[in-house]
Amino acid sequence: MQRRSLVAVLAAAHWGTPSRVGAQPAGRIHRLGLLHPDAQGVSGGLDVPTFLTAPMRDLGYVEGRNLIVEKRYAHGKFDRLPGLARELVGIPVDVIVAVSTSAALAAKAATKIIPIVFLSNGDPVAAEIVPSLANSIGNVTGVVIAPGGSLAVKRVELLKACVPRATRIALLWLDASSAGPQLQADETRAAATALGLALDVVLVRDRDYARAFAAMAALRPSVQALVVGASPAFLRDRKEIIELAAKHRLPAVYEWPRQVKEGGLMSYGANEVETYARVASYVDRIFKGAQPGDLPIWQPSKLHLVINLGTARALGLTIPQSMRLRADELVQ
Repeated sequence: MQRRSLVAVLAAAHWGTPSRVGAQPAGRIHRLGLLHPDAQGVSGGLDVPTFLTAPMRDLGYVEGRNLIVEKRYAHGKFDRLPGLARELVGIPVDVIVAVSTSAALAAKAATKIIPIVFLSNGDPVAAEIVPSLANSIGNVTGVVIAPGGSLAVKRVELLKACVPRATRIALLWLDASSAGPQLQADETRAAATALGLALDVVLVRDRDYARAFAAMAALRPSVQALVVGASPAFLRDRKEIIELAAKHRLPAVYEWPRQVKEGGLMSYGANEVETYARVASYVDRIFKGAQPGDLPIWQPSKLHLVINLGTARALGLTIPQSMRLRADELVQ
């Protein structure tokens, strides 16, 4: 079982051979814009032809044959997104896929005409991307990874169940100068308070994870468990985060199964394959004439829990039987 990672896989240079190329009108070349807050081709990042390429190929789209992908990456500089969005509008592209809340807002500000399909782990209503989840509007529709908020509340509850003696936890989050809406921090703090836990929000500046973990270790009483924020940057840098969490013996909950399969303790959220299939489906339908306003905002109907039992053993944790039974996957 795997999940999203992010729609930036659209930027892959090779799409493979489609299984149903005949599904597309002969001679029609579609131009797709990709707006992403991170960097192309970063090690361990999201620009990997894994999840979205398969459903796009099944729908008959091959880059270089009937598809051109115009890729715009902000390289972690969120203030570049509005200008990059305007570049895509100026080409112009047929559809913009906007990865993250910040990218969606930049695309929405840049055009009221070109269809936008966003992928966000935030609340698109609170961010004013759309007026409600029940109805998309105008030229904007999209996929919400975390229904009902950021899933921070449930992740804190799961972490507390695995580390019942914990009294202080931390949220690893981005430097405030580059972060989007602080929904995750607010929800994590509320969840921690409800469970009687103290919470420290530890910011990562300039990808200096060693300093962030050292700051956690210096707190007294020390941090006993960690919530790794939902961010493309933390998926990209998952190897370093996982290694530092192990070094400091910090049980941590993550966003995606890949982070758990590479050594993180647990993850809780949407399924990548299902998520990207929906994004591909929306792009395909718009290419064929559908209006974004007629495509409802999609939310996953099921969320998935993945637990790494090997990591739990290494940390000296006993995973409750109730959690083992409810887990969708146990990594040995």
